Amino acid sequence: MTVIENQEISHKSFILEEVSFINCKLTNCHLFYSGGEFEWINTTFVDCSFHFRGAAKNTQALFQLFGMLKDGKPSTPPPMSQKIQ
Repeated sequence: MTVIENQEISHKSFILEEVSFINCKLTNCHLFYSGGEFEWINTTFVDCSFHFRGAAKNTQALFQLFGMLKDGKPSTPPPMSQKIQ
C-alpha cells in the first residue's frame, strides 16, 4: 500500500485499497472503492466523488434497495479519520 502524508491533492483519481492517506486534504478527487482494506487518518475530502465497484457496488445497491442511502449516496460525509482492516 502506498502511503501519502501531509499533502493537499486536487483533481486526481485513487483506488482506495491501494493508498493510505495521513494528514491529507483531497479536493475534487475521484475515489474508487471495491470493498477491500483502506486507511485514512486525519484526512478531509472536499467535493470528492466516491465510485463503488465490485462487492462495494453490490453492497451499495442493497442499501439503496432498503432505503438506507438517499439517491445512491450516504447521508453523511466520510469520517475524517478512519482505518479499516
